[in-house]
Amino acid sequence: MSARIPASLDAFATEKLNALEAKNQRRRLVSSARTDGMAMRVEGGPELISFTDNDYLGLSTHPEVIEAAREATSRFGAGAGASRLVTGNHPLYAALEESLARIKGTEDACVFGSGYLANVGIIPTLVGAGDLIIADELVHTCIHAGMQLSKATVRFFRHSDVAHVRDILQAERASFGRALIVVDGVYSMDGDIAPLKELGALAADYDTWLMNDDAHALGTIGSGRGSAHACDAAHLVPLQMGTLSKAVGSYGGYLAASEPVVDLMRTRARSFIYTTGLPPAAVGAAIKALELIENDAELVARPTRLAQGFAAALNLPRPETPIVPLVIGTESDALAASAALAEQGFKVIAFRPPTVAEGTSRLRFSFSASHRDADVDRLIETCRALGLGGNA
Repeated sequence: MSARIPASLDAFATEKLNALEAKNQRRRLVSSARTDGMAMRVEGGPELISFTDNDYLGLSTHPEVIEAAREATSRFGAGAGASRLVTGNHPLYAALEESLARIKGTEDACVFGSGYLANVGIIPTLVGAGDLIIADELVHTCIHAGMQLSKATVRFFRHSDVAHVRDILQAERASFGRALIVVDGVYSMDGDIAPLKELGALAADYDTWLMNDDAHALGTIGSGRGSAHACDAAHLVPLQMGTLSKAVGSYGGYLAASEPVVDLMRTRARSFIYTTGLPPAAVGAAIKALELIENDAELVARPTRLAQGFAAALNLPRPETPIVPLVIGTESDALAASAALAEQGFKVIAFRPPTVAEGTSRLRFSFSASHRDADVDRLIETCRALGLGGNA
């Protein structure tokens, strides 16, 4: 017998969905079968070339990464079996955390189940009631979740506005115990890099800790080491958080920091303690991917170079990362532009509120080392034909 669903519950869900549908903000899952070269088939349809993926280096389909995942599964099984503090800390974890600490230039690193789980665990472990968090207004949603769980007082500053951070610190730092500045290393919807050097110096002046979320920076900038290294600020960012699911091509999250801070995470971060360990395949794949990132400078440089060529051809601002935003405006126009590109063989997602602000729905083009030059050239020609781009 199926579960009895209260009529009021379905009515509530339906009303919410209808309201979102009216604003072109309803989301739907689409089955996508990905292969190499950023090719994919959406729900059994024709092949599309994805320019909307976060697989910046194409490592999720790299033969050596796949083989590393296969070997890890053969040795240690399909799942971890329990949380890492019980029996789920299989031997591969030590090698992965050592690689992350080396790349980030920190004493240690701690791997979580995902980037989201990392942020909802790290932030409440470091600050709480009576403490202060100062966050960029465009930080990722998972940072918002971590801040809410912490019960700390939160102040938002205008995007990448260091002077605004200084004003907040001058006015309020003395009223709180601990203080934390939180930013994205690379902002996923615009592709810009946080001013980490300036923020790090400011944080040091006010006994405040700086944390960057490097989800879109590891493997793409700073010779693959991320945003702090790209800004020559690694010595000023004591908390370098990120994910293994984008350029690394696998799954998981991490914090790279000092040994005491990492040990505290393993001891107190709830999203670490009470979550089953990652499947060995994900850890094995990440180890191999990080090895490729460390040793292949051309692989790391290619995505941003492709993005810069694309932007130049369409008279768009020069990007610093593999991300090129094209703001359309309304949700309906952004969806129409996305559909038009799909008809020409390209998958480019329309990002809409609440992911972006009202009136700034956009296409976000993201470039991968595995994109073929011919596909990038054809994308440029298609965008020109559709009237997508900047002013000549």
